Amino acid sequence: MAEPASSVRPPDPRLVAVELDEGSIGARSADIEQERSIAILDLLEANHFAPCRPYPHDYAGPYRLTLRVEEGRLALDIAADTGERLETLILALGRFRRPIKDYFAICDSYFAAIRQAGPQQIETIDMARRGVHNQAAELLMERLEGKIEVDFDTARRLFTLICVLHIRGDSVG
Repeated sequence: MAEPASSVRPPDPRLVAVELDEGSIGARSADIEQERSIAILDLLEANHFAPCRPYPHDYAGPYRLTLRVEEGRLALDIAADTGERLETLILALGRFRRPIKDYFAICDSYFAAIRQAGPQQIETIDMARRGVHNQAAELLMERLEGKIEVDFDTARRLFTLICVLHIRGDSVG
């Protein structure tokens, strides 16, 4: 008699769906909405997302992620690809306030420059924007250490989405 096939799947440490909780976000400008859409598309195209906690049945991906703000903290709702909830990870947003503020200020300058500045000024602002974005991605990787393993590009795109969540209550337009 043949033994039953193992139900344990090989690890697949990646995101297959990413959502932002609509209750956590407010009105968004067209520029911010475009950044959100691009970040999600890029994230789903290529990412590395490997929670460190063992899950039932040795589940190791792929994952669905919902980002939301809960009582001023970032909540990462992690689910299996079937939608089965695996865990919610909560991170304080305090250490992200300054990078988020800096990132939005530079983005505002960048979007204004695209409309009216020359290529040299746009390039200078874009370099500064990437620098802030990279530093914030490193901070996110540090905050996720021991909880979720992500690569640098995944952290960058997740930071963009954290920024979108952070604009709740701001007048964007």
